[in-house]
Parts: sequence; structure tokens; C-alpha cells
Amino acid sequence: VERDLKNFLPSAKYKKVAHPVYNIFGEAVEKKQARTQLGITDKRVLLFFGYVRAYKGLNVMLDAMAKLVKEMDVKLLVVGEFYDDKEKYMKQITDYGLQQSVSVNSDYVANDKVGLYFSAADVVMLPYISATQSGIAQIAYNFNKPVIATNVGGLAEVVRDNVTGFVVPPNDADALTKATIRFFGENREKEFAANVEVEKKKYTWEAMTNAIEELVKG
Repeated sequence: VERDLKNFLPSAKYKKVAHPVYNIFGEAVEKKQARTQLGITDKRVLLFFGYVRAYKGLNVMLDAMAKLVKEMDVKLLVVGEFYDDKEKYMKQITDYGLQQSVSVNSDYVANDKVGLYFSAADVVMLPYISATQSGIAQIAYNFNKPVIATNVGGLAEVVRDNVTGFVVPPNDADALTKATIRFFGENREKEFAANVEVEKKKYTWEAMTNAIEELVKG
């Protein structure tokens, strides 16, 4: 975004500041309780959350799921309204035989229900093909959830590889698969979650408002 701004308006005044953590979705719920409320009985749970658009790479995530289910019991929750052709994703799920391994909720999710999905997940997946940044990572951090993301835009600035999650190349189902297997195989959830709790302290709304005030006054 900084580069685009300078290309468009070289003399622009700006301040570079991190996207704050979204803290409007309430407190986390104990994982077992959240899964019970959502009717989830699977041992391992991945979450793909937010509007489904082509650049977000859900198709790549489904390619990875086809590989993952051969290695472990794992459930993918796809939660978000579709702004791309939903049927092509549903066909992909059917073609791979993932009907029992992928749950799709394309209805609007009220703010007071968002926390249930994040609380139920072991890790949040951001398989984006392109992006500048993602507010979903900041929701995940609010709930102290690790993230597996692709190295596009500023995602790698937020998701610290091997610290708060894993960062993999975009449009690479094999890399996504290997990172997920490693996450569970090495039992990294507790370590990453503790690191997220520390890392998220830098992403405050106070820092954002201070930056805006300084920019206006400057």
C-alpha cells in the first residue's frame, strides 16, 4: 500500500502503522465448549473465515485438504459469504470427496457468534493468492490463534514464521499441506498461541489513533 501510494502521489504525507487487532467480537470460549456449540467432533480443526473472493485462495486450501485428509483426521470450517461463484467450490469439495471434512457456512455470521468459530479452531488459514493485508489475521490474534498464511502483501509482517504460525509461498497446496502437518505433528499450537498473546500487544487502536493525530497535526 505504501508503494502504491508513492507511485500514485510521490509527495503524499503518510504514516506507516500496523492494522490494529479486532477486539469487537467478545472473549474467547473454551475450545471444547465452542466445538460442542457448533456440533464439531473432529480432533483437528482449521478455520477459513471471511468473505470468499478469488484472491483469497480457498481453491488452493481445498487442494491442500484433499492431501491432508489422507494424512490425518482434520476438519476445515469455511465461514463467510461468497463473493465468487460458490458452486465451483462446492464442486471441488464433491470431486475430492471432502463432504465430511469440509463444513461450509455461507450465511451472515453475527458479531456475537464470530468468537465461537475462532475459539473452536486450532489454527486459522490464510491461503491468499494475493493481498495487501488481512483483517482476519487480526481477528485471529484477538483470540490468540496461530495463523498459517501465504507470503503475499504484508501478511508475513503480521504472521511471524515459526513464531506465531507458518508462512508459505502462495498458490502452493503442497506447501500449505506440509505446514499444516508440521503444525499438528510438532504440537505447535500452545507455543504459537503464547507468542501471539505477546505479539498482538503491538497492534493497538491507540497506536492507530495516535498516528492519525500526528499525521493531521503534522
